[in-house]
Amino acid sequence: FKNIKYNFKILFPLALGSFVGIILFGNILKYFFYAYPIQIKFIFIGLILGSIPSLMKESTSKTKFKVSYILYLLFSLALGIFLVLLEKNISINISTTEFNIFFLILSGFLMAAGVIIPGVSSTLILMLLGVYDAYLLSISTLYLPFLIPIGIGLIIGSIVFMKLTKYLLDNYHAPTFFSIIGFTLGSILVLYPGFTFDINGIISIFSLILGLCISNFF
Repeated sequence: FKNIKYNFKILFPLALGSFVGIILFGNILKYFFYAYPIQIKFIFIGLILGSIPSLMKESTSKTKFKVSYILYLLFSLALGIFLVLLEKNISINISTTEFNIFFLILSGFLMAAGVIIPGVSSTLILMLLGVYDAYLLSISTLYLPFLIPIGIGLIIGSIVFMKLTKYLLDNYHAPTFFSIIGFTLGSILVLYPGFTFDINGIISIFSLILGLCISNFF
């Protein structure tokens, strides 16, 4: 808010591009997730793994590496795995009309963490909460009773997580990044669909490599 005109020039194109991208690719992702769920999940895993080297490089850009930083990675990795296992035990299938409005606002709030925090995927957060399928369906059909609460939570969460992330990166840069890396690695379990030693397995490997290449390219 200190330089609204300058910040608007940067943020408005990003916001507009995000909105257009979500609308355009919502139906495409929905189709591929239902038609080729295993291959798409391996591409996502490749995208995640491909981001790890840049996160590792950034984590020690301001300070030298310390062995103690690994503890942050291991703790966040263990916590991430625990959350995944917990979600798998309590997850249920519900339609877009059965979500409580306050839960949708909370989902949007937590989704903001994936938008703001480096290396954390908002897609995986929505998957953990069990609302990703409903989110894709709502995007593809512009179902506003679902999207508006998500949007409200996203705006509130973005402000909160921006301030929190800035504080942590300014004061605990390396520990924060190593914690992010741990959560990122743990989130792979959300996507991992299993592996079979057949033609689907071969395609899955190529999908993983494709994800890695795309991630490294960007």
